[in-house]
Amino acid sequence: MNWAVDGAILGLVQGISEWLPISSKTQIMFVSTYLLGLTFGAAYAFGLFLEFATLAAAVIYFRREVWGVLRALALRGSPEDRLLLKYLVVVTLVTAAVALPIYLYFSELSGPVVGAPMIALGLVLIGDALLIKLSRERHTPRRGLSELGWRDLLLIGVAQGLAALPGVSRSGATVSAMLLLGVRPRDAFRLSFLALIPAALGATGVALLFSRHKIASAVALVSPQGLALATAVAVVVSLLLIEMLLRLASSKRIVPLVASLGVIAILSGIVGALTGYG
Repeated sequence: MNWAVDGAILGLVQGISEWLPISSKTQIMFVSTYLLGLTFGAAYAFGLFLEFATLAAAVIYFRREVWGVLRALALRGSPEDRLLLKYLVVVTLVTAAVALPIYLYFSELSGPVVGAPMIALGLVLIGDALLIKLSRERHTPRRGLSELGWRDLLLIGVAQGLAALPGVSRSGATVSAMLLLGVRPRDAFRLSFLALIPAALGATGVALLFSRHKIASAVALVSPQGLALATAVAVVVSLLLIEMLLRLASSKRIVPLVASLGVIAILSGIVGALTGYG
């Protein structure tokens, strides 16, 4: 294959899988192992490194929120900006504490890890869909960011940190955790997508710090032009998917949406177990 084909495939996989419960790093690991011939450890590091593409998309889409958080850092933001800053800081710190040891372990492995944690995550998402349906039928109020306490933020951070495990989707883990905590569906998706920004920044930084030689080898195989194309494709696909998912989360179709994401996660887990990348 040439660099254009490699870049387009990697960009499509990254752009689609980051926002759906199918673990973007695991799909990139699978594709780059067979497409580029990388070892498991190198493919794992490369998968985390490629999150910079979806990070760019998230910053573009949520540019107003990002600007508000920056204003809050300068002590000039609104109460909502300061609340979002608190959420991102706490969740990110907990994520780092949980995810870093996981990364250091799996980045050194040379063979695939067989397992299907996504099956369990899929069942949780289907349970979330049932909870949303019941809460709507009983008119049970669901929570927003202002109603989340320290314990809630810690749990969300742990869920995001565990997504460093191969086969576990970051968006699936955080959305399902927030829905279980009673967060409104649109807020759960929005807060999950916002939490990606510092998490992806950290993931890319850690990958460069600890695995820069493996990443350099992967970039050489796909070529700088291929990497640039992969980034562009991932950004465009990500922007389209973020908009679509947030619209669906605000509509009456949220129950079938979450249930469908659960089914996707289960199928992803089954495929991962069969192929050794789950």
